[in-house]
Amino acid sequence: MFTHYPAIDLSMPFALCWLRRDLRLHDHHALYQALKNHPHVLPLFIFDRDILDPLTNKKEARVHFIHEEVAALHKRLVSMGSTLLVMEGKPLAIFEQIIRKYKILGVYANEDYEPYARQRDEEANALLSSQGIPFYTCKDHVIFSPKEVMKKDRASYTVYTPYMKQWKKQYEVSMVAPFDVQRYQANFVRTRPFPLPTLQSLGFEATEIPFPSRELDTKTLQSYEQRRNSLGVDGTSHLGIHLRFGTLSIREVTKAAYEHSDIWTQQLIWRNFFIMVLRHFPHVVDRAFKPMYDRIPWSQDTQAFQAWCEGKTGFPIVDAGMRELNATGFMHNRARMITATFLTKLMLIDWRWGEAYFAEKLLDYELASNNGNWQWAAGTGCDAAPYFRIFNPMRQAERFDPTQAYVKKWVPEYGSLDYPEPILDYTLARQRALETYKKALQKR
Repeated sequence: MFTHYPAIDLSMPFALCWLRRDLRLHDHHALYQALKNHPHVLPLFIFDRDILDPLTNKKEARVHFIHEEVAALHKRLVSMGSTLLVMEGKPLAIFEQIIRKYKILGVYANEDYEPYARQRDEEANALLSSQGIPFYTCKDHVIFSPKEVMKKDRASYTVYTPYMKQWKKQYEVSMVAPFDVQRYQANFVRTRPFPLPTLQSLGFEATEIPFPSRELDTKTLQSYEQRRNSLGVDGTSHLGIHLRFGTLSIREVTKAAYEHSDIWTQQLIWRNFFIMVLRHFPHVVDRAFKPMYDRIPWSQDTQAFQAWCEGKTGFPIVDAGMRELNATGFMHNRARMITATFLTKLMLIDWRWGEAYFAEKLLDYELASNNGNWQWAAGTGCDAAPYFRIFNPMRQAERFDPTQAYVKKWVPEYGSLDYPEPILDYTLARQRALETYKKALQKR
């Protein structure tokens, strides 16, 4: 249990812990270091307008989720006699305000390897350094940072399997030991509560989409290998959103994976792999990992793309996946592969269109994984499915939804006159894909 301590005057110097994609108070590396090294620490969260302003959907589910989690942290800290400083604006301008008003001894944050986040942190570091304020960053949302698992010649891995083997070779149980934040709980700033902005004041509204539980369900992990590809059963963890926003720590999740499921552990290593790829090869954000694949003449058929988005392609397994995504913000991983391969290879539509649509809809959207998986499906990425590997949607349905439980749930009109005719002929589309890819890749 947390204990109350006397309040302090905020005219006294204190350190800040800047929360970003780590919305928790337990097993939090930066928070642990801040509390360990300073007698007074104030947590800070910024609703970043650089991220919020481009969002056109005012019922953006992830913003609602973040606001709920920030509100819960605020409530928890207030119950301890402390508070969470929640601000809205552009980070650099926010820090300019803070350092004018308070005496800041240091700012602590966990590392983020995405291009925008790196630029943001470099600018924040420059500003803070100019005022003599140190900016400390800590490894937190990965087990290994992008430079910790490398080849013998210190080059980056670009193929998953050898990366995975080296990851496991370097892994030690001590790496998932939690950071004991509670040990230094007395060092949270004790002060009156700061106000919390409402979701509406940020320009957003509540979503109807339910958020998945953060419970680490042991039974799901133990049966993951047997059930993970079955579309009609609930055999996956649904923890993606909690890893994305750090409401669970990667250490507690990895520890559970190692104890219960090697296959699930490997999925976590894929996540670490794609984060590493994005850090070392940032061009993948808007170009193919393999430059030769940028020569593919993608279709610009917006009408066909819209049919795919709405789940009206006439291929029930594809449509089921898209409708699950649109309704819940989640899509089964097998369905993600099926729908992505269908769009890029059979419809010959640019993987970036599909990636952007998933980025808009997925609750667990994370740039590195979304980009890596889309380029894998399109054949354009590192360690990708070769261009001649094209999923047959009918065969995928037979293998992974044999009772049609998944299709019946999401495409109830399938088999009736209300269901659309197939948008393409699979055999012809497959042949077209093979010829188009082959021709593009032969160009000099």
